[in-house]
Amino acid sequence: MNNRIKISIEGKNPSYFLKEIIKRNINIYRVEKNHKSLKIIIDYQSLDDIMKIKTTYKIRIVERFGLIKFKFLLKKYSIFLSFIIMGIILNLILSNLIFKIEVEHSNKEIVNIVSKDLNELGLKKYHFKVSYSKKEEIKKKLLSKEKDLLEWVEIEEKGTKYIIKVEQRKKNKKETKCNPRHITAKKNALIKEIQADSGEIVKKKNDYVTKGETLISGLIYNKEDVVSKRCASGKVYGEVWYTVTVSLPKHYTEKSLTSKKKYGLSLKTLKNEYNFLNKFQTFQKDEYNIIESKIIPLKFSLAKYTKTKEQTKNITMTNADEEAIKLATKKIEKQLKKDDEIISKKVLKKNDFHSKIKVEVFFKIKEDITTYQDISKLNIEEMNKKEE
Repeated sequence: MNNRIKISIEGKNPSYFLKEIIKRNINIYRVEKNHKSLKIIIDYQSLDDIMKIKTTYKIRIVERFGLIKFKFLLKKYSIFLSFIIMGIILNLILSNLIFKIEVEHSNKEIVNIVSKDLNELGLKKYHFKVSYSKKEEIKKKLLSKEKDLLEWVEIEEKGTKYIIKVEQRKKNKKETKCNPRHITAKKNALIKEIQADSGEIVKKKNDYVTKGETLISGLIYNKEDVVSKRCASGKVYGEVWYTVTVSLPKHYTEKSLTSKKKYGLSLKTLKNEYNFLNKFQTFQKDEYNIIESKIIPLKFSLAKYTKTKEQTKNITMTNADEEAIKLATKKIEKQLKKDDEIISKKVLKKNDFHSKIKVEVFFKIKEDITTYQDISKLNIEEMNKKEE
């Protein structure tokens, strides 16, 4: 439809008013009737003629069609659209500025040298990003200037930040000497596995050891005499025991996702957050940024809203075990290393309090219990004399 509108005529006997419109030869394209009102579609330019008819009827525009609809929407949301356009322009400017240059290296002296060189070569904070060719040129000049210090340089762009990765030029170094030593137990444990590369194994699988006990000796014996000292190397894994205490509320609300989803828009400012086209009372939101600025408190995103439902759960002494083990496992996993392994877990005891249940969970963990004891100062001759 081109430049047409739907108007609502409300009042007593709106059909009478319709007859008046027809008498004036005003084009009517559709009529919708009910007992209280009348809705008709007319040409937009005919609205003035209708409004000139003296009447007590209430006339209002309920829908627009064609170009006038877009003009109306543009006018209605002009402030919001202006804000969005300004945000896009500002975001384009800000996203092409560099606010941080980060040199990644453990040696602070190298970080300071590279940072100073980059500044001299034109890679500076609060300046516009450089082109790819300029970036390559800076890398070449930096490597040329610091040829005795740097082996490799990479300039990585991440948002409004440049991450400079450098590798120090390696010089010939003597291999680190491993002094004579024992491998000892880091903590009390039941030995589960011994991997020995050098040294004499003095404990075996399923032996109980205490902290500080020698597991792989660096002393080499010939019969009863010590003949030399070595650097014992290897790994020893043991079963270690832990008790984790958790508190469970007797009543809590658990949220879960449903299959109902809806897409909309999200606008975040400094203090407020607005969710457009979202009809869910409780939901989980996944955002896909359209505009985001770290300088001004603004974030405009396409959002996917997933409806959530809440369920009240009651914890009793009877059903507390499963929840306690789950919570305790999450707690202990935070302190475990990559190769550590939970062998078993069980509830030791439970205590019922007024609003919560306190539970102790026992864990058996297989972990690396390797540590070292320096024996380089041991006098072999003195040791053999004492044994005699």
